[in-house]
Amino acid sequence: MKPAPVKPDVTFDDLQKLDIRVGTIESVDDVEGSKKLAKLIVNLGDHTRTILAGIKQERENPSEIKGKQALFVVNIPPRRMAGEESQGMLFDLGYEDGVTPVLAVPESIVPNGTRAG
Repeated sequence: MKPAPVKPDVTFDDLQKLDIRVGTIESVDDVEGSKKLAKLIVNLGDHTRTILAGIKQERENPSEIKGKQALFVVNIPPRRMAGEESQGMLFDLGYEDGVTPVLAVPESIVPNGTRAG
């Protein structure tokens, strides 16, 4: 893989607008009628959210991520996809570069809801 060029600079204030948190994936279910989307129920400490992620074609067994902690963007507006509402975004690594995606995970277990940054 040849790394992509670095994107244009953003300000520190722009970066501070993102709310990226650790959550534990409690369940992974199929989204009926979608070849790409899986429905994740994510525990973010003080609440759970439904987050749709396009992982069905990237993983032989999408439910292998059940029980794992990962990073999620939690301050984007809810979005309807395939008849379901997603309340955030899985923050994974590799997709944009054509590399088989992997979860962005904490080095060790941290409390759900812990913020990145």
